[in-house]
Amino acid sequence: MSIFDGSRLPAATFKLDYARMREGWYSDKYFTNVVRLLADLSAEGYNFSGRFPTISPDLASEVNVGDLNVEMQWFTRRAPFSIVVGVDKVLAMLKLCTGYFDSSGQWVSTFDELEVEAVHDGFVATYEGQQGSAVPILKVRGRYRDFAILETPTLGALTRGTRVATNVYEVLRAARGKDVLFFPARFDAHEVQAGDGYAYHTAVQAFNQAFGKKIISSVSTNEQGEWWGGAGSGTVAHAAIACFFGDSAEAMRSFARILPQAIPRIALVDFNNDCVTDACRTAEALFTEYMKKIDEGRPEEALRYILYGVRLDTSSSLIDKSLQPSDDPADGGVNSKLVQNVRSALDSAFESWRLPDNWSARAEVYCKSIKISVTGGFTPTKIRVFEDQKVPVDVYGVGSYLFSNAAELGTNNDFTADVVRVRVDDQWHELAKTGRQPLDNAELRAVDLAGL
Repeated sequence: MSIFDGSRLPAATFKLDYARMREGWYSDKYFTNVVRLLADLSAEGYNFSGRFPTISPDLASEVNVGDLNVEMQWFTRRAPFSIVVGVDKVLAMLKLCTGYFDSSGQWVSTFDELEVEAVHDGFVATYEGQQGSAVPILKVRGRYRDFAILETPTLGALTRGTRVATNVYEVLRAARGKDVLFFPARFDAHEVQAGDGYAYHTAVQAFNQAFGKKIISSVSTNEQGEWWGGAGSGTVAHAAIACFFGDSAEAMRSFARILPQAIPRIALVDFNNDCVTDACRTAEALFTEYMKKIDEGRPEEALRYILYGVRLDTSSSLIDKSLQPSDDPADGGVNSKLVQNVRSALDSAFESWRLPDNWSARAEVYCKSIKISVTGGFTPTKIRVFEDQKVPVDVYGVGSYLFSNAAELGTNNDFTADVVRVRVDDQWHELAKTGRQPLDNAELRAVDLAGL
């Protein structure tokens, strides 16, 4: 599945529309034009007849251009490194879509004639910012026209997966080992969820390995866990609270009573823009039920009413009631003062509850054990500020930033593929456009496409 177990995802995992991919449906049109050009030149028996080849004219004049074998390499340039994801999907494309249509329109597969070397998903590709410092993550040797149309979809698969994984990794580093919930599903088409969730999971594995952590991957949809055996998790939405007429505590009490115990009880407390009040009301409502079940001798049922955490998701355009009056824009949204207010209020909430004497100490532990999760506009920069200020956040939820692809933010993970060598008379000759050259990577491994 990745560098962490040394296995690769089987080609069937990706449910590729290989019939149309073979026709160039997903390829930039100039690649389908090139394939047609080379195929017709091959049929003509055309040998190179130009005047200015970049290799020996004597060698070039003997080559049937339409059947030229090339070496192509794929790489990205994000400094200082990228967490590579998308390799296994690219290998599936090469296996299922390398070949050509014969004169009768039948597909002839030629993937077994390719020489393929690739890293595993999860590989750390370094880049020092200078020309020639990039690291190739895939090399393919073979007849160019048989796989030329795959440049567009292979670059797309690598760019998307690597960008998401690297963005996730940067968030994890900023959070300094705290859990990071993967919340971007609502910000893109549903068709990309499986690949995005796999990229997130791979980044979590990379972070755990690099820093000796045991963070658990947590995605919000089942599709995000499809490729690696995960499943979506979550609690309530703002719309659910509306169904309870804005009573956040009652919504969570009903949730706890009905939903399986295995689902962590995390209350959304910003519906009324009064996080402190709704967090404390919810804690009291669930603790009351917890205490009741224990006193009735039903400890297993009492577990339903343990409030795992509260989630703050205040809009950046609003200032929570606990911070009013204020006209300071910094007091908008989920900010450090709001989190501190909620933490302080929860820690002491039990003091105002009417409790039997033998329950006071347990109520204190209950309240102080409630975690705080924050969502809404979090980026590595904002998370680092929170961590530097020691804001009492336990879990960060991050959404649209994980799709960020901007050079000014340092999140550009665009991939490039170049022909860097050609084969003439069974010898490989360097031939790349100016500014590019063959790159080396000792971690490349030969791939048996037939085994995928």
